Amino acid sequence: MAVFSRVGAFLKNAWNKEPVITVSAGIGILALVLPFISPYTKYTSMYNQVVPYNYPVPVRDDGNMPDIPSHPSDKVGPNLDWLKKL
Repeated sequence: MAVFSRVGAFLKNAWNKEPVITVSAGIGILALVLPFISPYTKYTSMYNQVVPYNYPVPVRDDGNMPDIPSHPSDKVGPNLDWLKKL
């Protein structure tokens, strides 16, 4: 409990002396912490894992390429079903 009283005394003293600097430091700390507690960070990483970095270029299938879809509209690869369940 002594730690909380010291922190409270420090914040009260800082607020009394320099309220603008205290608010700007609070906003800075909030800006550093908010991305780690935001749910948008989770969904952004899920989007980045599903969307390819390099978009596919149409290639001519010679029948020897099992990992390449025969048509660009074929559903091959990761899907976005998790997005529909939100």
